[in-house]
Amino acid sequence: MSLRRVRLLVWKEFTQLRRDPLLIRLLLLMPVLQLIMFGYVVAVDVRHLTTAVVDLDRTATSRKLEAAFTGSEYFTITQRPATEDDLRPLLDRGTVKVALVIPEGTEDRLTRGETAPIGIIVDGSDSQISAIGSGYASQIVAQFNTQRRDELGVSVAAPGIDARIRVMFNPTLDPINTMIPGLIAAIMMISLMAIMSQAVVKERESGTLEQMFVTPIKATEYLIGKLTPYAALATAQMLLVAAGGLFWFRVPFNGNFWVVLVGLFLFMFTCIGLGLLVSLVSRTRHQAQQAVMFIMIPTMVLSGFIFPVQSMPEIIQPLTNLIPLTFALQVLRGAFVKGSDFAALAVPLLALAGFAVVIFGASIAATRRRITE
Repeated sequence: MSLRRVRLLVWKEFTQLRRDPLLIRLLLLMPVLQLIMFGYVVAVDVRHLTTAVVDLDRTATSRKLEAAFTGSEYFTITQRPATEDDLRPLLDRGTVKVALVIPEGTEDRLTRGETAPIGIIVDGSDSQISAIGSGYASQIVAQFNTQRRDELGVSVAAPGIDARIRVMFNPTLDPINTMIPGLIAAIMMISLMAIMSQAVVKERESGTLEQMFVTPIKATEYLIGKLTPYAALATAQMLLVAAGGLFWFRVPFNGNFWVVLVGLFLFMFTCIGLGLLVSLVSRTRHQAQQAVMFIMIPTMVLSGFIFPVQSMPEIIQPLTNLIPLTFALQVLRGAFVKGSDFAALAVPLLALAGFAVVIFGASIAATRRRITE
């Protein structure tokens, strides 16, 4: 083995890397980004769950119970509806994840030495949050009972608050019921971005792109011909994954078919636009692959697909609103698990429409400009 030849080969590789500054930046930024995301997102607990309180008792005891939830740091009371019937729209829209219902006469029952039942309603559209939230609620009620007995000087067996937990939308807390709807969007995004990121850069490397520019083909014709096969493949893939979830995994579908269709098509155009932009700015296929990985890792971690958004630090949570997959998950889980309609999912659908218009529109404009140059 010749050390000189090895040194020359090493020098050649470093020289080639130096000529590709974008790839070097991606390789250096990716581990730093992964360290920050996983260090802050994975290592924290679910806290500050948005909570609604329906206090029908309006007594000192009900206020103490509410204060016990507020002071736990696991629950943040954001809504105080007047009746229990007002809770359903809040849960449908995802405005609250947990609801505490204190019936009228709770303090009177405790004064008479009777057990006082209260209702704790948990949103089951995210099985991880619902399991953790119901566990925290039970612990808080148990601590409240212990503290009350200590203050009254009564025995441990004395009656107290009885927390009756009800999980809405996914009573069995089966994680597959919330995972499969998210997988439909995640698989679509991964495959579309991986394929579309190679669409233009592959032709540029082979030299066929320049040859196409000198033909009578118009920019609109090129775009339609380029995007139609991928859109058709994405539609077939979407239907295949959805059918597998419904018929093989027996995931219940409680919503409106058109809500899911509109949400997925808006998300599909966003994914096509992202992949096309990556392909336009990349000079090599390897560079495009690295760029897709750079986008996909924060997307999967911060969107709520793997880790609940509520488990992330408050400074990171606003960043999830910049990720299209976040809103696609809200639409799919809301439609599949909750049975939410267009009105309940208006915010995430409008957000997906905005992403589709901006990202897909920018990719089309950039492609037309590249063709007409």
